[in-house]
Amino acid sequence: MSHSGLVIFGEVLFDCFPDGTRVLGGAPFNVAWHCQAFGLHPLFISRVGNDPLGQEIRSAMHNWEMDASGLQLDSAHATGIVDVSFNDGEPAYEIVENSAWDFIDHQATPKIDNHCVLYHGSLALRNSVAANSLADLKQQCARSIFIDVNLRPPWWDLSLIQNIIQHGQWIKLNVDELALIVPQQADVESRMKFLLANTHVKLVVVTRGGDGAIAATQDETCSVLPETISHVVDTVGAGDAFSSVLLLGLYKAWPLQEILDRAQQFASAVVKQRGATTQDKTFYEPFIEAWQI
Repeated sequence: MSHSGLVIFGEVLFDCFPDGTRVLGGAPFNVAWHCQAFGLHPLFISRVGNDPLGQEIRSAMHNWEMDASGLQLDSAHATGIVDVSFNDGEPAYEIVENSAWDFIDHQATPKIDNHCVLYHGSLALRNSVAANSLADLKQQCARSIFIDVNLRPPWWDLSLIQNIIQHGQWIKLNVDELALIVPQQADVESRMKFLLANTHVKLVVVTRGGDGAIAATQDETCSVLPETISHVVDTVGAGDAFSSVLLLGLYKAWPLQEILDRAQQFASAVVKQRGATTQDKTFYEPFIEAWQI
């Protein structure tokens, strides 16, 4: 199966909710899932256990017509799970250690085109095995790298994050993460300018929860406010929904303001459902129609 030149690397897992619900997740998987629905046909590189949950992921990808050639099988480590809890409506995540996706093996990774766009998060760097595999992929694809920062305590340290940012052209993070990464500046705009001036980053996108999002390049700055949503089911995966439309917009070369507006629209729709992904294709139809993709 051919893919569009979009390669997505990182964790796939099940988000387990307090009410017993289990939803497929993991930031890179969520992004790949949405990109597939929008017609981008990404190559998703990850690893699952040789267990029922791993089989469920493989089946879900097959049913969604995703390319599973980058999904490795691990007989020694279980498929990833995350226990999600809520505190005043904000999700907290207990991300089980030494899951299959921590051990993505560079020797089992399909060869990729050096003109591809590579998307990865920061969580997949918590284990040196997966981190080395990602470094190997970056050697093959040094041109266009989209970094989605997800600082999940205790799975990150500042020097590691600052190091990976040096290799990205596009970076997305939230306002708190930006403050942690660029503590030497006082406000959002000056922190974004600092990244653009001191790294190879060409585009910085900062999500601000209820205050929407802001994006900046060397030449322009755009912002978007979220629509008022009367009923939020949960905010799990809202940032991943946002990232998937950023990737789509960068692929389609939409103007920056349009990319931001559409990413916010889609994220606002995802928070009205349980979990980060849906297996209902009609969910995407209004966007595909409105955006003419």
